[in-house]
Amino acid sequence: MFGASSTADESRGTITYRHLLSPQTLNVHNPLRVVALIDSDAFYAACEQVRLGLDPTLPIAVQQWQGLIAINYPARAFGITRMMSVTEAKKKCPSLIAVHVMTYKDGAREPGYWPDAKPSTHKVSLDHYRRESIKVLRVFQATLPTAEIERASIDEAFFDLSAPVREEILRRYPYLAQVPADAPDGVDSALPPAPAIDWAGKGYVLPVSEEGAEGEQDTWADVALSIGAEMVDRVRQAVKKQLGYTTSAGIARNKTMAKLCASCKKPFGQTILRAAAIPLYLRPMPFQKIRFLGGKLGDAIASAYDAKTIGDLLSVSREDMQKQFGEEAGWVWDILRGMEFAEVKERTGVKSMMASKNVRPAIKTFADGQHWLRVLSSELALRLEEARDVTPNVWPKTLVLHIRQGFDPPRSRQCPFPYTNSLSEEHIARVGERLLRELVGQGERLHKEIINISLGFSGLEQGEQGQKSIEGFFGGGEPQAKRRRTGTTPAPDIELLASTSNSASASNSPAPATPKRKNLAHRCPRCSKLLQTSAGEEGAQDAQLAQLKAEHEDFHFALDLQAADGPLEPDPPPAREESQEAPRRKKKRKEPKEEGIAAYFQKR
Repeated sequence: MFGASSTADESRGTITYRHLLSPQTLNVHNPLRVVALIDSDAFYAACEQVRLGLDPTLPIAVQQWQGLIAINYPARAFGITRMMSVTEAKKKCPSLIAVHVMTYKDGAREPGYWPDAKPSTHKVSLDHYRRESIKVLRVFQATLPTAEIERASIDEAFFDLSAPVREEILRRYPYLAQVPADAPDGVDSALPPAPAIDWAGKGYVLPVSEEGAEGEQDTWADVALSIGAEMVDRVRQAVKKQLGYTTSAGIARNKTMAKLCASCKKPFGQTILRAAAIPLYLRPMPFQKIRFLGGKLGDAIASAYDAKTIGDLLSVSREDMQKQFGEEAGWVWDILRGMEFAEVKERTGVKSMMASKNVRPAIKTFADGQHWLRVLSSELALRLEEARDVTPNVWPKTLVLHIRQGFDPPRSRQCPFPYTNSLSEEHIARVGERLLRELVGQGERLHKEIINISLGFSGLEQGEQGQKSIEGFFGGGEPQAKRRRTGTTPAPDIELLASTSNSASASNSPAPATPKRKNLAHRCPRCSKLLQTSAGEEGAQDAQLAQLKAEHEDFHFALDLQAADGPLEPDPPPAREESQEAPRRKKKRKEPKEEGIAAYFQKR
């Protein structure tokens, strides 16, 4: 009985035994659904306050170069805002404690709080906040293990508490666990009247009417929200006790309503939005405050209906809105009435990583580019190591380099990134240098300055147990763990990092105890060419064969790279002044013109 046609109005209507007892109804349309949004208060500033052991009542701000990017609540009381300069902020509050974010610098394995950090040589790092965010998420998961948790950003997470709330309802009210024998409609019969709710200590409950008089009996949907509020308070208190961070929360029937009401009682408060209170809460709200209703779409709606608030749009019919903005505009009509059916989805893991820098001054020489590649590589190496601490076998398929020169469109190059058991920033930087050379050509001085450079991993996924190292990426080498126990051969030169390597396991095994042996040989499994050493001492032959294999693998790598990216063309020289001819480009397929609501969103 419970399908996609259900609406949020059911939370104020009949709630049946089926809604409570049937696993099939545990979905986004169930009137007993409970969703929460927990938001860390002034998170970056709180991280620095906890790290430094400062009194939380002191005014604290986080600065990036000379601008402020985070301000705690005591500092906001002085009128200090984000993006204000440090100088201006200290005029408003001389006692302000401004802490600069961590930065990466060339030669440092990890970011640090360097006293000499400046944009011309250092890169901003948010790694400390990212790590603390993961700690907060772990507390969420440990405190509410049966909830669905979606990390929305570095300082926010959505919770679908429907499953644990239903379990708690049945524990507190066991008489609901069985459908009465005399129920007129069986499992589709209405639940008995809900008990009165004591909201004390559960948070701020948004009113149903302007006078504050409730006037309506509590429903089972309200009971579900009240139990959800208890769970949210428990997890917020756990974060405060274990990590020292305060959080605020919103509890409602869906993600959008939970997000909107989470900011009502900041800091360190929580707000409950019942279905009956939604009309009063939304009516005076500027409709462009709702996610996706700002920007071009919001401007178009405001112009079409001369509207500013949600209340201004409530007289518009669904048919009229869909006529103006297409069939998809039905979700706009729904959300203006507090209806939304987006799922809370647990994210399965990071699929890509990117370290980027807007360089000031611009990169003018290849040596400048090498400097920034080393800085970016430090960040990527650290982030990949942290990801592997959580998921040991995760590894990227590809290393990607993007650059932007002047006002030209961004350009990029990428290459495979085979596994290695000796990951380092130098390891990544050397491959990045090869990609940069392909993009800018030969020579030390660049013919056009680079104003942005980005280095990243893509295609992160879990490999198999015993994942092969770079030495055995395409060959039949032994598993990594075994090589670490028995291997004596050093890792190949870093220039071969992106190559398709085939080192045989024989070179990693203990050699026979004979002083000399016949010439060593290796047949390439890809092209069947025989690589053979000349006569010599045992150790010299091992080294000679390794060198032959390395040179041959370089040959295959060049072929693989050409096949993957196509032939590499040198950058064109600067155009002569008298030539106005635009460079020839491939014709792009003409995209169909977007219609309806899709036309107001930038295609990605």
